[in-house]
Amino acid sequence: MSMSGASRGTGRRTGPGAERLVVIGGDAAGMSAASQARRMKGPDELEIVAFERGHFTSYSACGIPYWVGGDVTERDQLIARTPEEHRARDIDLRMRTEVTEIDVGRGRVRARDVDSGAESWTSYDKLVIATGARPIRPDMPGADAPGVHGVQTLDDGQALLDTLARTRGRRAVVVGAGYIGVEMAEALINRGYEVTVVNRGKEPMSTLDPDMGRLVHEAMEGLGITMVNDAEVTKLLTGDDGRVRAVVTDDAEYPADVVVLGIGVRPETGLAKAAGLPLGNHGGLLTDLAMRVRGQRNVWAGGDCVEVLDLVSGQERHIALGTHANKHGQVIGTNVGGGYATFPGVVGTAVSKVCDLEIARTGLREKDALRVGLQFESVTIESTSRAGYYPDASPMTVKMLAERRTGRLLGVQIVGREGAGKRVDIAAVALTAGMTVEQMTALDLGYAPPFSPVWDPVLVAARKAAVKVRAS
Repeated sequence: MSMSGASRGTGRRTGPGAERLVVIGGDAAGMSAASQARRMKGPDELEIVAFERGHFTSYSACGIPYWVGGDVTERDQLIARTPEEHRARDIDLRMRTEVTEIDVGRGRVRARDVDSGAESWTSYDKLVIATGARPIRPDMPGADAPGVHGVQTLDDGQALLDTLARTRGRRAVVVGAGYIGVEMAEALINRGYEVTVVNRGKEPMSTLDPDMGRLVHEAMEGLGITMVNDAEVTKLLTGDDGRVRAVVTDDAEYPADVVVLGIGVRPETGLAKAAGLPLGNHGGLLTDLAMRVRGQRNVWAGGDCVEVLDLVSGQERHIALGTHANKHGQVIGTNVGGGYATFPGVVGTAVSKVCDLEIARTGLREKDALRVGLQFESVTIESTSRAGYYPDASPMTVKMLAERRTGRLLGVQIVGREGAGKRVDIAAVALTAGMTVEQMTALDLGYAPPFSPVWDPVLVAARKAAVKVRAS
């Protein structure tokens, strides 16, 4: 059935003067916003209605590759809070319910029950859009065939595991070599699959410069993964049963019993666009510092569906990370609840791994700096995770970019074994503080032989960069 023309008062209010907050999306940003707003205001002041089209809420999408690979044994270990736990906090959470339209002018949303198809309008006083992102599916034959999977939600992860359980063959092709592609390649190796990664870039991990990506390439091949770089997928072939059977590039054909798409995500902003809300160059919603949608008084947005300010380049960018989404939700919930909070921006910090190789970056790559017109000096150093004489000291490569003349830190990339990845946090703090590489050399970091050489690798890179800046 369809209920149209509903008034602003549609639905039961929990108190005579209560406002209604409607949240679209039940994962990190949406439910963090709902939970924080509930902490700020009780049900007699604020009614909260949340819509989630999937089967799960408040889960770690970042953990899906580790669940698929078997490092995490149970799906529910990835769930931080169940629908029942949210409802126990007086949040009217409606699962398997998809919002199909936002009517900003009349302050309402249309929602459809995924299972029954029934539709209804729900009015709001305040709206939070947390629709997330969707995996990019190439526009080519076979992209929607059975056996082809994107991995963005727990439902996606479960569908992939179901396919792996049914599939007799053991050949997997991963399309794309970003974070998800690399992590899924390792997960499938752990499942006993023969894995080929087809990547359009010169090296895996395009979030790194190619010289650092080469180190990841070598580690992946050491794990038994076949890397195919500089290759564009043109189509996916299917068999007589309609299932995928091969991935085709301009130069070759790679047999596949299962295909995983790891070519990135796009903001899920179709609803927002149809409602006339402002989108940026990357397709994400644009917000102010309070995470309020620009030009709107009572509409907020957060998580993977928004663009954020890059504090280093000064430009908007789209970064789909759970860390940002949870912070967005906290800011939104505080503001919706009558408090005050802001989200100033990001420096682009991320960390991942291939087997025991840790991969980290923050700030700008060389091509990022060039694109925004920055001139820079670049240095790369080799060091170790511990004092060289201490047992199990492992090699580490650090690349650092600094602005020419000023010496302002622009970016850091680190590839190494145990202890390498989280060192990027030193650089993330320095970037946020606007430090120069010269200032970084004086940082009072912790030292003992089991943890670091006397000169930490990040500081060695800063010293070398400072020398180059002084000479420029």
